[in-house]
Amino acid sequence: MCLSDFETAKAKALKRLHDKQGIGTLGERSLHLILKYYIDPDESHHEKPVGVGRIIADIFDGERITEIQTRDFNTLRPKLEKLLPEFPVTIVYPIARIKRIIWVDPITGEATKPRKSPKTGTAWGAFKELYKIKGYLSDKNLKIKLVFLDIDEYRLKDGWAKGGKKGSHRMERIPLSFIDEIELFKPEDYSSLLPPGLPGEFTSIDLAKHIKTAKPYASTICNILYTTGAIIRIGKSGNAYIYKKARGN
Repeated sequence: MCLSDFETAKAKALKRLHDKQGIGTLGERSLHLILKYYIDPDESHHEKPVGVGRIIADIFDGERITEIQTRDFNTLRPKLEKLLPEFPVTIVYPIARIKRIIWVDPITGEATKPRKSPKTGTAWGAFKELYKIKGYLSDKNLKIKLVFLDIDEYRLKDGWAKGGKKGSHRMERIPLSFIDEIELFKPEDYSSLLPPGLPGEFTSIDLAKHIKTAKPYASTICNILYTTGAIIRIGKSGNAYIYKKARGN
């Protein structure tokens, strides 16, 4: 896929949504539908019943299934349990590389000017969701596709804190541009994410320092990398496991 493919998919999806009910009250559907057209422009492959129980797949081309999952991988587990023994499944997960936030007044509908979030999205941001399906990540029929986008996020000022921002609800995410994508399928795909400069033998504390995240989250990442066969445990330092890349990775 290329940038022009993404722009075509975006235009097609937004036109369809606008024709149906307008944009602005659609929750996650804009982002979801844009990615659906980006992955497979053929509408006859969208929302197809599959297999025993007639599970509805986001995309099914007769051989392969694609699920667009913008959040909460917990909901995927029942589907994966039934589909993976029969079909190759790709889970597409969008990551906001650069995110601009627009706040919307819940009463007047007035929107603020976009403000750039200080956070930059990376592949590590997907691991909190991947942990929820950890038991399936080594299945030969499962592939993860991380799609990096620049995004405008619309949020309602309906939270409990002053200004209504804490505990607020996300209304909509509109992709501005396609940046890149990464596929995670083999152990070496996962181990390739490890940062340059990380020691050959490392703990989750070392990883936390290199990717600038909290130690508990780095432990979760190491757990997933270990589960997928990307890294192995070679000992302990106190209570911390010592890891290195699996041979061949």
